[in-house]
Amino acid sequence: MEGLVLKSTGSWYQVKGDDNALYTCRTRGKLRLKGFKTTNPIAVGDFVSFELEDGDETQGVITEILPRRNYIIRKSIKKTGHGHIIAANIDQALLVATLVFPRTSTGFIDRFLISAESFRIPQIVVFNKYDLLSEKEIAVQNNVIEMYEKIGVKCLQISAKDEQVIEEVEKVLKGKKTLVSGHSGVGKSTILNLLSSAITQTVKEVSDYAAKGVHTTTFAEMFDLDNDTYVIDTPGIKEFGLIDIEEEELADYFPEMRETQNDCKFYNCKHTHEPKCAVKEAVDAGEIDTRRYLSYLSMLEDDDSHR
Repeated sequence: MEGLVLKSTGSWYQVKGDDNALYTCRTRGKLRLKGFKTTNPIAVGDFVSFELEDGDETQGVITEILPRRNYIIRKSIKKTGHGHIIAANIDQALLVATLVFPRTSTGFIDRFLISAESFRIPQIVVFNKYDLLSEKEIAVQNNVIEMYEKIGVKCLQISAKDEQVIEEVEKVLKGKKTLVSGHSGVGKSTILNLLSSAITQTVKEVSDYAAKGVHTTTFAEMFDLDNDTYVIDTPGIKEFGLIDIEEEELADYFPEMRETQNDCKFYNCKHTHEPKCAVKEAVDAGEIDTRRYLSYLSMLEDDDSHR
């Protein structure tokens, strides 16, 4: 039998079979994917083959992970040299961000976008808590949004407290399988709860002392909003370390650099110190945003401070 992984708890998986029934599955031994070192070989969104346990019609054993169309991966924070697959086989990736309380840095946003762009997965950034911003902060946020919309990233400004604006989010989700991610405390769970009465994710307040969110989602989980619309909720992410992207290909995943670098003097230009670098010239001319270029440099250096 084949099915779709809806939820992972590390050792057990909830699988929706091709008969639309739900099964609780485990793995027998270790499933490994060629060329991968991951802390979770099976991810939410994976299609798998499984067999029912003898004498049990609700429990099964996963025997194979079917080929993935794509996935979003980040460095494991628990195991050096390993990756953690956040979700697989998705149509788009949505990041919930906030400029205040807690602040989402553009460096973190960029790492999320690059990870999605490496598989040409369309990206959306939803800037929440608009109601908490001062006029000056609104101007700053508008400037950030302008930067991202120029490179083809869809951006929304909302306040999750206003249920009417959730309609804007529903429109971009319709008919898609969407990964929803973000720091703890940005309002991700609040937004998801408003999307469907079937979603009841725990919501906790942001700590006044540290201005950081409390982790409320422990495991990734997929919810169906209707027959062709799915959302994947992920645990709040503190860092987004890139993995599986080589230095020489990194600029390919910055849309504004992708075409410009063809005009560099050297075909293997890394856009750092080389003469007649078209990317650096575009930065100097204001055609490529300096903030994006600095994010690129920090990723080349694998600098945690920009996450």
